[in-house]
Amino acid sequence: MKVPTGPSGPYRLLARALTAGVLVSASACSLHGVMRPADAPSVEPPATSAAPSLTDAQASAALITQGELGGRWSATQGGATWRDGLLKTRTDAPDCQRLLDGLYAEDLLGEPTGARAVVGLDESGNAAQLRYQVAAYAAPSDVDAKLAWLRTLPSKCAQFTSTDVRGGLLNVTVVPSVLPGVGDAREGLRLTMSDASAANAGDGSGAAPMLTLDFAAVRVGDRAVSLTNGGLGGAAQDSTQQAVQIGTQRLQDVLAGRPPTTAPVEPTTMPVHPTTAPVKPTTMPVHPTTAPVKPTTRPVHPTTAPVNPFTGRPTEPLTESPADTDNTTADPADTADTADTADTADTAGTADTADTAQEG
Repeated sequence: MKVPTGPSGPYRLLARALTAGVLVSASACSLHGVMRPADAPSVEPPATSAAPSLTDAQASAALITQGELGGRWSATQGGATWRDGLLKTRTDAPDCQRLLDGLYAEDLLGEPTGARAVVGLDESGNAAQLRYQVAAYAAPSDVDAKLAWLRTLPSKCAQFTSTDVRGGLLNVTVVPSVLPGVGDAREGLRLTMSDASAANAGDGSGAAPMLTLDFAAVRVGDRAVSLTNGGLGGAAQDSTQQAVQIGTQRLQDVLAGRPPTTAPVEPTTMPVHPTTAPVKPTTMPVHPTTAPVKPTTRPVHPTTAPVNPFTGRPTEPLTESPADTDNTTADPADTADTADTADTADTAGTADTADTAQEG
């Protein structure tokens, strides 16, 4: 009888397949043991975060300076007291309350998610304060959503009444303000507050604004500049527009790696006029130098007609002839005649006197 030495039929095919698999595994294991880690292909991990769109250094470099707004501005001395007294008021209109809260907290664009820098300036003319901020946000759409909401406030909050912390009523108005066409998107508002009791006094004069405050925001990518400018003495709209214009350009220069070029434009051109002003005074002394010419010719006439201090009459010219001078000398003949006449008169007088005595 023949003894089978291995599987036959289907079992043989299965055995061969298993054997081939074992050989492949062994080969792979041997290769893995020989391969060095440096030869293995490297797998790069996926990026978990992008580079920040605004660094702290860039945010600080993008701030405006007091010299760029003119000589009236200086570094702030602290927050004004009207912020607590007027901005911390309550109203029943939700959007208007959100506006007041955002102005007080200075976060109308929302909380920044990246770097930020802030500068405060005081204005000496009308005691206004300007707060300027440069910040990065999550996405451009987040900033655009806030700007779109701000755009509705001149209609939603055109006029409303708020109550201050002491229970006084304030009339509040909100109007849009025009900003320079800079950046990717922008929005501006002007808010005024006045005493409601004075406005309802019935004299028809209304009430002067107690507070005038500008708000402006400009988006540049996912970064934005924003500011508030104003106070009890008013808000200069040209300062608001100038800060927006200069600040936006400065941020764009910083992001592009260019040195800021807008900062010294106005201050360097302002001193030009004072330096040219003294030109006219330098030409004015020309006339006084020619004026003394006439007085120098006047003394010529008195020298030709001197007055005799004893007689008070003009003296004779100095160019007298010798003949005229001789006439002033007494003639000896005339002198003799005069003497004879005197002697004769004396003799006659003496004779008359003697005759008179004899007759007596």
